[in-house]
Amino acid sequence: MTKQINRNGLTLVYTGHGKGKTTSSLGLALRGIGRGFRVKIYQFIKSPERTYGEQIALKKLGVEMVQLGIGFTWTKTPEEHREAIKQGWPKAKEAVMSGEYDLVILDELNNALAINTFPIDDVLPLHEVIDVIKNKPAHVHLVITGRDAKQEIKDVADLVSVIESEKHYYNEGIPAVKGIEF
Repeated sequence: MTKQINRNGLTLVYTGHGKGKTTSSLGLALRGIGRGFRVKIYQFIKSPERTYGEQIALKKLGVEMVQLGIGFTWTKTPEEHREAIKQGWPKAKEAVMSGEYDLVILDELNNALAINTFPIDDVLPLHEVIDVIKNKPAHVHLVITGRDAKQEIKDVADLVSVIESEKHYYNEGIPAVKGIEF
């Protein structure tokens, strides 16, 4: 029996507590750009008040990376984070559903969905995320990254990679490294 080749867009999830989830998604973006894909990237936690190496490089390639967040959850009030997510989710959803892009990366979406220090479901409803995955235009590849992916997302994804840390230099007191983490 010959397996049928999937010509439809895939949903890929990179999760886990190891380093490399965003980096993996950016590798896919680079590969897609090389193949002529129209790519759009949204980051749900990172703030537009900072600059990131990947954002600088992607801009040179003509790819827009949009920071929807306001930084780590402990850096601002819950109300500020809720408002950022409330404003950001419709933009990301629209980009996926528009069909304008061949590859859409929702970086750190899993992190946003996993917030449990303040209410999140009313501004980022899990059922809406599942609906987007199930009903996105057929050609759109969707990548969702971040720790603690919800089981419901893993269940509807085509690929789930769990990235775990065996050893990390953070544990030796080395802080985030320019060009490696940001």
